[in-house]
Amino acid sequence: MSGRNTALTPPDDATAPVRHPDAPAPGELLGAHYAHCFGCGEGQPHGLHLEARAGDGVSVTAEFTVRPAHQGAPGLAHGGVLATALDETLGSLNWLLRVIAVTGRLETDFVRPVPVDTVLHLEARVTAVAGRKIYSTAVGRIGGPDGPVAVRADALFIEVKVDHFIDNGRAEEIQAAMADPDQVRRARAFEVNP
Repeated sequence: MSGRNTALTPPDDATAPVRHPDAPAPGELLGAHYAHCFGCGEGQPHGLHLEARAGDGVSVTAEFTVRPAHQGAPGLAHGGVLATALDETLGSLNWLLRVIAVTGRLETDFVRPVPVDTVLHLEARVTAVAGRKIYSTAVGRIGGPDGPVAVRADALFIEVKVDHFIDNGRAEEIQAAMADPDQVRRARAFEVNP
């Protein structure tokens, strides 16, 4: 990326990312972390319904289809929707590290237009970790995983405690998520905030 922001450049003492031993296996579908998440949740009728899979190392792949509800200019995906797809994919990486993290910074390049009904193929990986900071990068391609680049991003995620969501989220959603009898769904609701 041209003109890289130093806030997205790992410090000299950053370490290589290490996949958690309990992380999903390569090829495993990660699923939605929260049904009402605009990026991955099945409970959002106009959401992206992005599906991410664990990759090798600390990487993921994902896909989403640009629908008419996602347009900005006539027949083309809205740039904010494309940035959301990148952010959601990058946020999914935290499942491989088994940390709760939020987006601190996202720098996006829009390389070419993405038409409605296009499947966007995304790939993301963690590049470094420095304390609570997680550095990552992603690319989105059209026409297939090896197709031309349409969008790309670099991101900085910050590891947080679950209290971040409890203290800042709207009370009724927090209470509903915490009252879910499904222990796995309850925990996953707070795992990732891409």
